[in-house]
Amino acid sequence: MENLKEILFIDIETVPVQPDFNFLTAAMQAEWTRKSKSIKSAPESDTDPAFLFNNRAGIYSEFAKVVCIGFGSLIQQGDSWKMRLKSLVNDNEHTLLTDFCDMLVKFNTLHRDMKFCGHNIKEFDIPFLCRRMVINNIALPQPMQMMGKKPWEVTHLDTMEMWRFGDFKNYTSLSLLAAVFDIPSPKSDMDGSMVGSAYWHDNDLARIGSYCLQDVLTSAKVYLRLKGIQGIEIEPVFVEKGADQL
Repeated sequence: MENLKEILFIDIETVPVQPDFNFLTAAMQAEWTRKSKSIKSAPESDTDPAFLFNNRAGIYSEFAKVVCIGFGSLIQQGDSWKMRLKSLVNDNEHTLLTDFCDMLVKFNTLHRDMKFCGHNIKEFDIPFLCRRMVINNIALPQPMQMMGKKPWEVTHLDTMEMWRFGDFKNYTSLSLLAAVFDIPSPKSDMDGSMVGSAYWHDNDLARIGSYCLQDVLTSAKVYLRLKGIQGIEIEPVFVEKGADQL
């Protein structure tokens, strides 16, 4: 069995960088208006730039920020496995990203061959974090330095890529894989489309953090299933203290 202790499971939650299109600078409004013309919308959808900003900007790193980073690692205690889970949440993105980098350096020191694992992290989570770090003038920690690397040199474990088995036609959600594999996951009163509202309207970072960790735990269970690793029942352990470490 591979060294599961070296894997850092991760998920992020992002929101539009401003609560409304009108709060953007004139330059950024112009850029978003230009960007919005290339966004695919259903025929019945409103294509107004302001409407699209509120509903779609959260997935574009130039127009969105990170408000939560959830992560977890597996530890073995005798014959049982536990997953230590922690979510970092903060209105100040620079502080949030800096805390995450501090944790990552410590984890990488303990596990020199560490790997990230998550759902669609190669196309979303990791690139998004890297871009926002650059925007916030934060040096990329070694595990996130990928410029110049060939695709096969990037060792992230992406459960969506694993499920594709070479097929690149479709996007498969984490919740769908969990349902297909009959993996129970904690019920939540929110989904990804509700994160922006929970942040800008409700100011509920705690709720966002809890939701994020559900995906971290589920991605770990999906990963074990995709790898055919049996006999491991993960007991979640939520870490409250030590914000910059597991």
